[in-house]
Amino acid sequence: MILETVGLNKTFGGITAVDKMDLIVNEGDVHAIIGPNGAGKSTFFNLVTKYLKPDAGKVIFNKEDITEMGPDRICKRGLVRSFQRASIYPMLTAYESVQMSLLSQEGKTLSFRLIKGLVKKETEEILESVGLTEQAGFLGASLSQGDKKRLELAITLGNRPKLLLLDEPTAGMSHEETKSIMELISSMSERHGLTVLFCEHDMSVVFGIAKRITVMHQGAIIADGKPEEVRKSTRVKKIYLGEE
Repeated sequence: MILETVGLNKTFGGITAVDKMDLIVNEGDVHAIIGPNGAGKSTFFNLVTKYLKPDAGKVIFNKEDITEMGPDRICKRGLVRSFQRASIYPMLTAYESVQMSLLSQEGKTLSFRLIKGLVKKETEEILESVGLTEQAGFLGASLSQGDKKRLELAITLGNRPKLLLLDEPTAGMSHEETKSIMELISSMSERHGLTVLFCEHDMSVVFGIAKRITVMHQGAIIADGKPEEVRKSTRVKKIYLGEE
């Protein structure tokens, strides 16, 4: 187990967005959270990564209670998140972006003139692992949508994550880009020993990559298990998959 939430709760103006949520994410898993719009998935991610403060409950990461920690502190511990829109440095090259991520994780803030030769090998290895070696010298703004997402993943790897949270990693992508990115995420998990927790609306993506699936509805968990178990759930079929 690498992540556990205990009784995690959040309300907005009397509306419960996350309802006493107990969740366990096992180390090494690729774990999906699904649910209809408004189910509470993004709020849950925000609570785990401390962009929102819970009204009640605890977040335990790597056996440490991180409930009162801020986003920077938990990132340093290896809990790293990406967002629906690719979050990159548009005026830095792909190489510089990954390099800055690595140095930031080490607590170093230097000018580009001084950091030129630092973490060179690790930067190149990360770019290679996400398929961006040939684009290393390209500005982030000039990359395709798919390559921007690859660069964002490379930047997150520079933070040396133990657990990577991905919020709709294929949003706005074509079918081919979606397939490529999800294959990349799967290989990253295996190659770097990463645990991945992601939310996604494309069910072919979810059932094609996830080892475990949690289904949310109205802020609460209504199903949790292996993909074949979730697929057979009558309640999930009715509420989310639109089947009778």
